[in-house]
Amino acid sequence: MSHLANIYRLGVKELWSLWRDPVMLVLIVYGFTFMIYVAGSAMPETLSKVPVSIVDEDGSQLSVRIISALHPPQFKPPVLVSLSEVDAGLDAGLYTFSIDIPANFQRDVLAGRAPAIQLNVDATRMTQAFTGTAYVQQIIQGEVNAFIQRYRSEKALPVDLVLRARFNPNLTQAWFGSVMEIMNMVTMLSIILAGAALIREREHGTIEHLLVMPVTPGEIMLGKIWAMGLVVLLASAFSLQFVVQGLLGVPIEGSVVLFVVLTGLYLFSTTSLGIFLATIARSMPQFGLLMMLVLLPMLMLSGGVTPRESMPMLARNFMEVVPSTHFVAASQAILYRGAGVDVIWPQALALTLIGLVFFFASMTHFRKSISQMV
Repeated sequence: MSHLANIYRLGVKELWSLWRDPVMLVLIVYGFTFMIYVAGSAMPETLSKVPVSIVDEDGSQLSVRIISALHPPQFKPPVLVSLSEVDAGLDAGLYTFSIDIPANFQRDVLAGRAPAIQLNVDATRMTQAFTGTAYVQQIIQGEVNAFIQRYRSEKALPVDLVLRARFNPNLTQAWFGSVMEIMNMVTMLSIILAGAALIREREHGTIEHLLVMPVTPGEIMLGKIWAMGLVVLLASAFSLQFVVQGLLGVPIEGSVVLFVVLTGLYLFSTTSLGIFLATIARSMPQFGLLMMLVLLPMLMLSGGVTPRESMPMLARNFMEVVPSTHFVAASQAILYRGAGVDVIWPQALALTLIGLVFFFASMTHFRKSISQMV
């Protein structure tokens, strides 16, 4: 009981230290509110309100049909400009696409010729440029074909392919981006808070005060783990309830309680990892550099950004020993597909085993670093 009391009081001390650190408090609030909202509301893979300018040198019925086909919400209403205004508009960033319909375009199409339409693209807007170029080409080609045939038709295929999107029928970007950003914030902030708690004490000289007290290195480490883990756990639950479900209106299929329990299990690993990195680093800048080496693979290769099935086999096998891989897989199963314990227990077991390995490795290195300070 005395050990538990020491761990509790040391954790309370960490909470008070965090409360007096305004930079960390702002980072927590910013990460679990604004960043979640941005990830959910931004639509990097879809076109939305793209500015377009049109140079209509033909003034025909066909050119009017092409102009009217570029309509919201994918595009803003096209702006008719002169040929001399095209370069200036693209240079100023007023338009992403500028379409030049040449003179006698409709006459040449009806005569069976192959007239060319010039499409100028502002390639500095990379996502809109890559996605929108093919989209504009399809729109123009569809309008020209419909004009020639006098009706719209689709070529009959020998096979009828019926597509059904499960768990996100409308393929809404916010449903995926916001939830995955919570997982990323849990990973990043848990490592930052746990590691910064140790480095802050070392820089302020309070770690020496703890060493002369009747507490063990294990109690010091566990106090930091439960305190920083609790902060991230409460912040993630708040963000899921009020930002994701409330502000963004994203439906959650599974049990939020089960997700919170899984997150707590995952935080046991990441906070231990944060302390391990803090024992290696001697200052906050060194800790930040180490975090870059650890966080980027954890975030990019865990399946939250790119499906693991599309990765090389070496990367997939290596990421099996990283806790973020199992956390992302289990969280997606719970929040998207409504999975229960009977489905996610392999990931939960893997998180437990990896967490224990991380904890004892961190404990060993933490005791070694403490002994060197005595």
